[in-house]
Amino acid sequence: MALSPRAAQAQPSPVATTRHGPVRGYVDDGILGFRGIRYGADTGPRRFQPPLAPAPWTAVADATAYGPASPQRGRVGEPVSEDCLFLNVWTPALRDGGRRPVMVYLHGGAYSSGSGSSPLYDGVRLCRRGDVVVVTVNHRLNAFGYAYLARLVPELADSGNAGQLDLILALQWVRDNIAEFGGDPGKVMVFGQSGGGAKIATMMATPAAASLFHRAATMSGQQVTASGPGNAHRRTLAYLDTLKLKPEEAGVLRTLPAERLVEALAAEDPVLGFGGLYFGPVLDERSLKRHPFYPDAPAQSAKIPMIIGNTHDETRAFLGGDPQNFSVTWDELPGRLTQETMRIDILPEPVIAEYRRLYPTYSPSDVLFSATTAARSWRAAIIEAEERARAGTPAFVYQFDFPAAGERLRAPHASDIQMVFDNLAKPGASAKSRRAQAMADQMSEAFLAFARNGNPNCRAIPRWERYDLRRRQTMVFDTPSKLVDDPRGAERRLFEKVPFVQAGT
Repeated sequence: MALSPRAAQAQPSPVATTRHGPVRGYVDDGILGFRGIRYGADTGPRRFQPPLAPAPWTAVADATAYGPASPQRGRVGEPVSEDCLFLNVWTPALRDGGRRPVMVYLHGGAYSSGSGSSPLYDGVRLCRRGDVVVVTVNHRLNAFGYAYLARLVPELADSGNAGQLDLILALQWVRDNIAEFGGDPGKVMVFGQSGGGAKIATMMATPAAASLFHRAATMSGQQVTASGPGNAHRRTLAYLDTLKLKPEEAGVLRTLPAERLVEALAAEDPVLGFGGLYFGPVLDERSLKRHPFYPDAPAQSAKIPMIIGNTHDETRAFLGGDPQNFSVTWDELPGRLTQETMRIDILPEPVIAEYRRLYPTYSPSDVLFSATTAARSWRAAIIEAEERARAGTPAFVYQFDFPAAGERLRAPHASDIQMVFDNLAKPGASAKSRRAQAMADQMSEAFLAFARNGNPNCRAIPRWERYDLRRRQTMVFDTPSKLVDDPRGAERRLFEKVPFVQAGT
């Protein structure tokens, strides 16, 4: 049984005993919190190598402050360090045999940035609402976690997936320690947004992750294909060139200052031809021996129920910061629908003509945002749902339509995070109204039900049916929400004629 708020407040410094040593946390609104628990050793001395469990400790370690994030570009207001293998836990009680569902959240940032310490990921409200245990995780990112050095430094053969191996070590920590925090190691749900969802999709095809989680939910984050070893090697060569190193000098990367490695990430990607260098999971034939969702859904995770979701206006988050995108003309629009914004190779003129036919009232900017959204992550989400449906494995699909960011940005990328965590009062939340709280009530309850039962159906939402290829049932989250068959089906059909290759492969 969970502690009452009054009883929990009577424990100003709760102490939990992990397999590596004791940690002292804090109390927040009746929930016990533990920030910055070490789950892995410092990665600095073993740069680009698989993580190791930490050395045990005997003195009670402080667990009231978040641990550092992985080194990354543009990170402000948060410590960064190669010593970044820390996780955070929120729980209603310790050592009470509660066997609560465990919700492990993986942060976004496209494998290159972010951390588990955003206020939006605070687990207090989910714990109180659903009597669950919430965990967030930091791990190695960008070149530190995914630079593929296997062809240049053979002893670094696992470097292309080191960040994923960190996450697997964190899930092993959950398996081995979460009962101390009142959780059930046999009922672990992983959920994540953007890059966090992509990390989950990748783990669903990673043998070392088998049996470590039992439900999965991805929010605007898909990974149909991983980086091929050839393209991953090309990126490493470009990275070395930026650092003024020859290929035979790749071993020097192990000893360069971390700051120099971060600066070099700004180099143009040689595969994509734009943006900074992409580093993500690699088909290395070691930890990852197949693409996550190509040519089919991985049999390894066939019994794991899955939520696959996207927001209706994803790219307003990326393109909406440029005022010119709201005043673009029909003549200018083809020049904006590029391979960089669409992430697929398609002529813009037929796309524009079809959108004008489908949506006669759309402005050029409406077409820009809608077409780029449909062609990018939404398409990958559909592919994953289709492959699961073909295999007869459960997938519950959603589309987030609620205008959480106002009339201009509407329902952009990441706007569903605040709803799932029910954290509308936290810094970074964009929706504050009663209607927004009603939306948060629906989404958080659905995710809690999924964590508990592997099925998101609950009293807060209409009946949510599994996705199949005949009807393509999709929960459209709004106030009110409704189940819709094949929403935006015409857009889906428009883009499915173009071969899909995930950016970064």
